Amino acid sequence: MSWTTRPGPVPYAVDNRPVTALATRPPPAPSAPPALRRAAPALLGYAAVRLLGLAALALWSAARDKDAYRLLTARWDSLWYTRVAELGYGYEVRLPNGDVHSNLAFFPLLPWLERLLASFTPMSYADAGFAVSAVACFAAAWGVFAVADHVYGRRAGVFAVLLWAVLPVGIVQSMAYSESLFTALAAWSLYAVLTGRWVTAGALALLAGLTRPVGLAVVAAVWVTAIASLRTAPAPHGGASVRRRALAMLIAPLGAVGYVLWVGHRTGEGPLGYLDVQAGWRNGFDGGAAFARFVAAKFTSFPSALAGIALTVGVGLLIWLFVVCVRQRQPLPLLVYAGVVTVLALCASSYFGSKPRLLLPAFPLLLPLAQVLARARTTRSVLVTGAVAVASAVYGAFWLNGSGPP
Repeated sequence: MSWTTRPGPVPYAVDNRPVTALATRPPPAPSAPPALRRAAPALLGYAAVRLLGLAALALWSAARDKDAYRLLTARWDSLWYTRVAELGYGYEVRLPNGDVHSNLAFFPLLPWLERLLASFTPMSYADAGFAVSAVACFAAAWGVFAVADHVYGRRAGVFAVLLWAVLPVGIVQSMAYSESLFTALAAWSLYAVLTGRWVTAGALALLAGLTRPVGLAVVAAVWVTAIASLRTAPAPHGGASVRRRALAMLIAPLGAVGYVLWVGHRTGEGPLGYLDVQAGWRNGFDGGAAFARFVAAKFTSFPSALAGIALTVGVGLLIWLFVVCVRQRQPLPLLVYAGVVTVLALCASSYFGSKPRLLLPAFPLLLPLAQVLARARTTRSVLVTGAVAVASAVYGAFWLNGSGPP
């Protein structure tokens, strides 16, 4: 495995070898063909995994007399996004228990893109949502590769993409959901931070903030890294570099903050109006208390205790992976981003079955595992990844034909 050292003001060490987190001067942007050729193995592997997952879903759905395409485009949250694209905001459902499910809970970038695409093509809004996700998932895979390649090298980048593809809930990447779009924007924003392209990083963070509430994790990565880089090693180019960082910090939160303030104005509840909307969905931030009670309740009987053990092990694995990332001195923006995504997912009092999906964008947690596969023999790494891909495809088909993602 090769390690690449780039000059920069904030060095980090990985396995006692220096890896640069930020460049003092942005390197020349590579032309698309060479960059695409470098990422080609990762993207081809990603395509194979996604096709395997879709094929398994199609076969399983046919056996159960269900429409696989409908499961991907016209169920659960995808219906809410298409309603926003078609009718705008203002739709809500009042449940018998008094809860109010408002479509103001869904951030606007995906439905905006659905409406835009449907306006100049014969696609329906649902078709447009599927098309956006199909493009976005490859943009996300490329972004994951770019980040991992920049920090740990090409081979680790390939396995980082494959690991992201074979996650148990990886089928969500092919759904008309916002996870793929958000991960693409987040990954490329982080790459822009790592390579010193501050204005680009801020602009992509703004768009990520218009995609999902967890866009705040991207904003935090931009802010913390910009402040740390100025404090530890002021840029040699003086005011221009400082202004670029300041501009990135200024524009990064505009997407998330702007939408939250707009919702507050529309509901008449002021700046906290969006929290009231989320409360109608029984969503909030309680530090993980509700999730802890949910897991503890699983241990009250034997069959459900197995699920409780699995959940406990899963949370422990997430914490262990983050600790490994810290010990390996992963670049600061990746640590901040992954940490915030993980905390928001685990400590939210939302639908507990959705937590694996909410963790899908936290791809930096996969980088330690990608390094292990990169150091192993190619045959062994491919066999392990292939076996997990098959299991993921089967699970995804079973999952969407069952309870599916809430």
